Amino acid sequence: MSKIKIFALGGQNEIGKNMYVVEVDEKIFIFEAGLKYADDKLLGVDYIIPNFDYLKANKKKIQGIFITHGHDEQMGALADILTELPKVKVYAGKFALEIIKQELEESGIKNAKLIEVKAHKKITIGDRTIFPIQVSHSIPDSFLYILNTEDGIIVFSGNYLFDPSMTGHYSTDVGKLAYVGKMGVLCLLNESLYADKQGFTSPNNHASSVIRNTIEDNEGRIFFNIFSTQIYRLQELFDEISRTNRDVVIMGKSLENIILKGIDLEYIKFDKERIKPISHVNDEGIIVIISNEREKPYSSLKRILRNSDKFVTLNESDTVVMLSPLYEGTEITATKVFNKIAKVGSKLVILPKKYLSAHASSEDIMMMINLMQPKYYFPVMGEYRHQVENAMIAKKLNIDEDHILLNLNGEVATFVDGELVDNDEKVKVEDILIDGKTSGDIGDLVLKDRELLSDSGIVIVNANVDKEKRTIINKPTILSKGFIYVKDNIDVIKEAENIVNDVIIENVKENYIDYNKIKLDIRDRLGKYFYKETECNPMIIVVVQEV
Repeated sequence: MSKIKIFALGGQNEIGKNMYVVEVDEKIFIFEAGLKYADDKLLGVDYIIPNFDYLKANKKKIQGIFITHGHDEQMGALADILTELPKVKVYAGKFALEIIKQELEESGIKNAKLIEVKAHKKITIGDRTIFPIQVSHSIPDSFLYILNTEDGIIVFSGNYLFDPSMTGHYSTDVGKLAYVGKMGVLCLLNESLYADKQGFTSPNNHASSVIRNTIEDNEGRIFFNIFSTQIYRLQELFDEISRTNRDVVIMGKSLENIILKGIDLEYIKFDKERIKPISHVNDEGIIVIISNEREKPYSSLKRILRNSDKFVTLNESDTVVMLSPLYEGTEITATKVFNKIAKVGSKLVILPKKYLSAHASSEDIMMMINLMQPKYYFPVMGEYRHQVENAMIAKKLNIDEDHILLNLNGEVATFVDGELVDNDEKVKVEDILIDGKTSGDIGDLVLKDRELLSDSGIVIVNANVDKEKRTIINKPTILSKGFIYVKDNIDVIKEAENIVNDVIIENVKENYIDYNKIKLDIRDRLGKYFYKETECNPMIIVVVQEV
């Protein structure tokens, strides 16, 4: 018999940043290492990853990180994690490994311990075995993982749906799933994102008709904006292009690498001869594929719309198609992009809401529960309302309410001899904000400063004091950025200069100048004055120098 701990470092009550820990008798198995896209409120933050201090403190226990598929929400934090835990092994399918290798190379990480997972091939790690089962998702070689323990099987679902039309690298082996259920499942960790959507996700995960109609109805250039790793939807796009005489231009080196690698590995079927260099981007009727960068949503489109792309300018005869659903937290950015496209006069096609990504809706979830027949049920991945909907589905299928775990990040579920025990254990969890190559120091104070700068701007005060005479040299200068337009507010600036001058004179003593008090008093009095005149609170930076 064994002691098992299951908890999330990220992924609960949020979309993305997935990282789940299963600890079996002092051996740690990690499922996913994902990031979360920064929303419009996190000014300047590129993306967010889980705090993994627990893993750093217990690195000798780690048996590996198991990636279900090659999406950023599942593996986007690997480069950040492997920088600090370089000896940890990473297990993933062939296509996911290709994406991981590319991202690690871009991050300067060499000699990572990457191990290819093959569908239905057992992985033996010490006295434990993990069995990957292929499931249907929007990217090939997506897996559900089975971890065997003495007290029963632990199942981590990853992202999936049941769609018999998805074959080959996208198929689900339902027979093996049913077999696992008969072996005795202790706990099923099952995705929640679409738990509130009724029915099966299929066939609403197919967008071929929208693509076909758009291509048929528009003779000019068509720009398709899509996530670079939504390979199944890319294949739908290529299938429809193949029915026409149109050629393709791919914008973005990362997207181009993924598509060309996919074609070479036969994950994507398309004639490479029809993929033209960027010099063809202005050809009549060309189809242009562009993607979102993970840290800057719609960055490629925004660059084109502000006329700073050296190859492309949108015009009235163009059509722009948003072929990926909007993800939460970027609605404001997306709306601004849509408005700019409308101002240009280009036709905009937004994928209707009925078209879904390849996640499990309520009937998919029911089918997985029925196949697995778990003793305990752990809704994972999604906001809390999604977890609750998932739990309600489990209750409908007669899973005891006491056996449904609605845990948040850091809340540990502990099993002893196959039974859940109450111990109220919690692991430290928090967001790590990544800004460029900087992590860990973009905290609340930095974000508040950025919010203040974006809202009320900045005022820089500079004054020089004669070191020997203890007098002000010339008049103080005041520089305003994003606060007020100086030429239209001469009187305000002059009065501000007088306030600075008075504060300095008041604090200059015969043998001593208290520079700290000068700076504090200037910030205080200027702040009150500016608010009285403008009802704004700019950030005030004071520089007083002895000369």
